[in-house]
Amino acid sequence: MKQTRIKLFFIVCMALIIGSLPVSSYAATAGEIDAGVNASLDRFVKEVKGAQEFLNAAQGVLIIPKVIQGGLVVGAEYGEGALRIGGKTVAYYNIASASFGAQIGGELKDIILVFMDKTVLKKFRNSQNWKAGVDAKVTLINVGVDESINTMKIKQPVVGFVFGQKGLMVGATIEGSKFTKMKK
Repeated sequence: MKQTRIKLFFIVCMALIIGSLPVSSYAATAGEIDAGVNASLDRFVKEVKGAQEFLNAAQGVLIIPKVIQGGLVVGAEYGEGALRIGGKTVAYYNIASASFGAQIGGELKDIILVFMDKTVLKKFRNSQNWKAGVDAKVTLINVGVDESINTMKIKQPVVGFVFGQKGLMVGATIEGSKFTKMKK
C-alpha cells in the first residue's frame, strides 16, 4: 500500500510539472524551432564577447532554446532545437532528462553545444540517443560580463553554454542529458 502511494505521489508530481509547461513547448514546427534558434544565437553573440569568432571556428553548433526544467522531488527537462553546420540547419534534436532528489521550482534556459572536433560531431550525428558525459565530455563555459571567449585557449571537443533569464548560468549542468534526433 505504501509503495502504491509513493508511485501515485510521483505520478501526480510529474503531471503537475508537465501540465505547467506552456503549450508551445510541445512538438514545435521546424519554422518555430528555427526562429527560436535564431533568437538564441543572436542573444549569445550580443552578450558574450568573442562568441561569433568562436561559432565561426566550430564544426557544428547545436542550439536548443527555451529548455524547460522543473521539479518537485522528481525533476524533468525538455526542449527542442537544431544542429547547424556552416550556419544552416541540418537536423533537429530534443533534449530530455529526469532526476530525483531535493528539488522544487522551474526555469527556462537556452543550451548551446559547440562541436569543435569533426570526429565527435560525426559520432553525435550518427547516434540516435547521444548522452552528455557518456558519449562525449561537454565542457561548460561560464563567461562573466567583462570576459570573452578565446578560441585559442579552448581545446575541448565539445563546449557548452547555458543561458538563463539573466545571461550565462553559473553552476549549470547538462551531464546525463539525452539528445535525440527528431524528424521535422
